[in-house]
Amino acid sequence: MYTLISILIVAVCVFLTLIVLVQNSKGGGLAANFSASNQIMGVRKTADFLEKATWTLAGSLVVLCMLAAFILPSSEATEGKSIVDSKIEDLADPATVPSFPITVPTTPPAEDPSE
Repeated sequence: MYTLISILIVAVCVFLTLIVLVQNSKGGGLAANFSASNQIMGVRKTADFLEKATWTLAGSLVVLCMLAAFILPSSEATEGKSIVDSKIEDLADPATVPSFPITVPTTPPAEDPSE
């Protein structure tokens, strides 16, 4: 389910980018190409459609992102711990860690006769 929502988020982002790029901030954009008087969708209706499409896609992007956050796959084995802490505990078992000598050798190192 998470994969499907992720694909939908990417598709909405692509469509939102295309819709925004088609618009012109000064009222031109896609509507500027249709300057004939016998058009079914006039200049104003095209701008209204693009604006409504922008708001609809932006709203759906917000909803999809919130939905993805709620159904984000989580590891239930950690039981409140971070994933890093659980990996560290699994990696180094205290019973299997080798013990190192804790005493310092008392004999001084042998001197080099070439000096």
